[in-house]
Amino acid sequence: MSVPVQSLLFADAREAADLAAFLGRLLHYDRAAAVRLQAGGGALAVFGRPPSFEVLAIRAVRLADTHDFDVTVSAGELLESLETEGPDAGAGALPQPVTGPPWTGVLPPRGGWQECDGLPDPVDLRAALTAAVAEFRARDEALPEDRRTRAERDLIGRDIWSRTIGGTELPLRAVHAAQALGFLRSAPDFPVALLTAGSWLRLRTPFGAVALRRAGAGGGLGMLGLSVGGQ
Repeated sequence: MSVPVQSLLFADAREAADLAAFLGRLLHYDRAAAVRLQAGGGALAVFGRPPSFEVLAIRAVRLADTHDFDVTVSAGELLESLETEGPDAGAGALPQPVTGPPWTGVLPPRGGWQECDGLPDPVDLRAALTAAVAEFRARDEALPEDRRTRAERDLIGRDIWSRTIGGTELPLRAVHAAQALGFLRSAPDFPVALLTAGSWLRLRTPFGAVALRRAGAGGGLGMLGLSVGGQ
């Protein structure tokens, strides 16, 4: 694939630092992570898929220049290219494209999103996560020694993290992912919203979003609109 730009200049050093933090979290869960990059106008949307959570993670940052490209690259190489301190802070380089995993061809739709009711506030979301982690530990500790295996722990995890939150269809694992990736804050007035478009759900915060297909939904190819404020 021919990419029309090899260098990246972010709107300011903070944008590069925020992207670096996001990439670092993705790499914590998958050292060989790939990310799909979509640039349009002065925004860059970065899509990743932390395997532990089975969701798409989305982080949008502002660019200093107008670009238009869509490419999949190594998350590690992109992170290494970012300058977050010193005289070159806010600069980076676009790595060479890689053959992405299957998820890179299945992104949320560009438009048609509508906000859903029933999502608890951020304080209650964090409380639900705390209770879920405590339940997992208690059930794990209660396993007989001969059943304390990865398979048994996975069964417990699937039972807990597939539960829906509040009066929504959003599984708890999506909220867990948002917290683990640094998207979720516990302040009562922290703006968080649940949106839906077709078979997709998206948990949106000012720091990023997680998206996933509803249970039982089939595959499909779509594009997410680039908007720094509406990830």
